[in-house]
Amino acid sequence: MAAVAAEFGRDLEEDFATVERLIKEARGQEVRLLALPEACLGGYLLSLDGDGDGDTGSDAGPPALGLDGPEIRRLVSLAGELTVVAGYCEAADDRRYNSVVCVNGDGVLGNHRKVHQPLNEDASYASGDRFHAFDTPVGRIGMMICYDKAFPESARALALDGAQIGVCVSAWPGARTNPAADLAEDRWKRRFDLFDRARALENQMVWLSANQAGSFGTLRFVGSAKVVDPGGDVLADTGVAAGVAVAELDVAAALESARRSMGHLRDRRPETYTHAGAVSA
Repeated sequence: MAAVAAEFGRDLEEDFATVERLIKEARGQEVRLLALPEACLGGYLLSLDGDGDGDTGSDAGPPALGLDGPEIRRLVSLAGELTVVAGYCEAADDRRYNSVVCVNGDGVLGNHRKVHQPLNEDASYASGDRFHAFDTPVGRIGMMICYDKAFPESARALALDGAQIGVCVSAWPGARTNPAADLAEDRWKRRFDLFDRARALENQMVWLSANQAGSFGTLRFVGSAKVVDPGGDVLADTGVAAGVAVAELDVAAALESARRSMGHLRDRRPETYTHAGAVSA
């Protein structure tokens, strides 16, 4: 399996050229599951401080694509025998969603609309309303987007729905204030990495984290694509540069080993997890 850190922009043809190259390279390494970043088809927002589309100038924002449209069909064709996860701006119900789709040569396997929206992102996208897992040739997958992983409930909902592999695609930037000169030392990068390891460990699931790299508009992305095992150990990591983190593991065996003695899902006591509102009342 592989998670990508790469730079993507508004030009869909350039984006598809990058996607095609990455799929070809992944196929050459016998990768079966490839995770591409958030907004890899059409790019992310130029800023999270603007209005409307997060724009600071004349940019119209990412192109809105239909789940059943020609661009997703093109991704299906490129994927072939691979299972590929990719972020895009989805047009549906007269709204725009920050979405991620999972495909292979047979078609669309799953789709997720980002639920949690940081800063001014809600001016550009409507919010999704659920987390769900789905079956694929490489195992049962649950997807989320960027800020979704800051909320433990997101990954837990996927794990309880049987997800063996969590795939989080991001356009996660460095800190907006007092940024570190060395991106590797940036505090937002540290948070990005901590969330990846924590979500894998607390749910004892395999975790793929893809992210944008480079800069776009006012944002400087932290890269740091990685593969994490169910014990929270990082098996492969790109660092802050563009690259591909590739790891090989037997998913079923890894889950069985991690959950054999201390099963975090098995040992839950949901009757004690009283809603905070009820406690205060």
